[in-house]
Amino acid sequence: MTKIVIRGYHLDAYKHVNNARYLEFLEEARWRYLDETDHETFTRLNFSFIVVNININYRMSVTTGDTINITTEIEKVGNTSMTFSQKIIKDGTDELVCDASVTFVLLDNQTQKPIKIAGEIKSFLLKENNTD
Repeated sequence: MTKIVIRGYHLDAYKHVNNARYLEFLEEARWRYLDETDHETFTRLNFSFIVVNININYRMSVTTGDTINITTEIEKVGNTSMTFSQKIIKDGTDELVCDASVTFVLLDNQTQKPIKIAGEIKSFLLKENNTD
């Protein structure tokens, strides 16, 4: 889980977090999710996550001083793409601030071409999700 305190610089002219800023919060949570993986295996497998689609639902606004918690989980694994499910909850409550479905492909860092999600890569990604 990623925790973020809303600061003044996160706000727009309406004094709430702008819709585009939520995408940055979600990206930060995905980076933290990846920071918690087995870096040795991740490096050896030599791939990158490339976002190809984001569907986001804004449920309520937050403002300065609020704290949000972001969860990131693998929702779906296909042959060539995967989907993260992410939720932002207002800290200390059950209030859903927003939720998103983020689809990505894996890119071979050497060839710069998409790769199939199979074998060791698939096992690695699913194992990492189960240790959350």
